[in-house]
This record gives sequence, structure tokens and C-alpha cells, in this order.
Amino acid sequence: MRIIGIDPGLRRAGWGVIDSDGARLRHVANGVCLSGEGDLAARLLRLHIGLSAAIAAHAPDAAAIEHTFVNTDPAGALKLGQARGVALLALAQAGLAVEEYAPNAVKKAVVGAGKADKAQVALMVARLLPGARAEAHDAWDALAVAICRAHRVIPLRGAAGFAA
Repeated sequence: MRIIGIDPGLRRAGWGVIDSDGARLRHVANGVCLSGEGDLAARLLRLHIGLSAAIAAHAPDAAAIEHTFVNTDPAGALKLGQARGVALLALAQAGLAVEEYAPNAVKKAVVGAGKADKAQVALMVARLLPGARAEAHDAWDALAVAICRAHRVIPLRGAAGFAA
């Protein structure tokens, strides 16, 4: 199964694509869509175009996105929510079912601890996806979201090797 993970952001939206074959994971691609300068509508359009291009280029079978972290800045949270909406729209336009995960669930799935920092996440993603390279934490985070999705579809096995 090919999975795209999205780390939504207004200035930078990270994306990462992996292939999952049971417990085996393989890095396919990753990147960051930059919204640049200008009014909000133009910035959201650039994010949509960039994410849509990544989706079209890599033809994922499944998608996952990180829930918005809500902080004390209501205006910032609203803008981030709009960027997340654009990402969800791009995924839906591609006909993808989208799973959504809280940031601490993603960290726990990848690092084993829900309070891991960005450096720990990047280190573990690099270990789980040998050969993967990313220039920005947003892309590492997006790969972590894809890994979380992959881990959620692996069937659990009992002691006898049968699905639990």
C-alpha cells in the first residue's frame, strides 16, 4: 500500500510518501509546499497546487494527516485550520480516504513516546526508512504521519501467528 502523510501548515506543509508491505516500510518521496507571500487566498491556492502535484506524482492508495495543534493564538489556529482544510480538500479530490491522528499519537507510533521532540521523530523516521533524506522537519513529520497510518493497518498477530 502506498501512503501519503501530511503535516499541515500555512507557511510550510510537509508531505511524505511511503510504501507499506506488512511491517516492511520503504521511503518513496517527501517534500515541503511553501505558500510564499501574499494574501491568504493566494497562499492557500499555492498550498493546494503543491499538495495536489505531490499526490498526482506519487499516486497514493491511502492518506493520513495530523490534527491541528491548537495553541493560545486563535487567529493563528484559524489560519492553520484553513491550511489543513486545503490539504484535506486535495486528498479528497484525489479520492483518498483520510485518517487523522493527533500529534502525540504519531510520535508514540514512531518513537514510542508521545512527548518526543522533532529531532527524535526525524531520527526514528530515518531509522525506519533507510535511505530517506529530508531537508525540513515538516517533511520528516509528514513521513511520521504516513508511518503511523501504516502501523494502524498492520494486523495484530496472536501467539500462534493468527490475526487477533
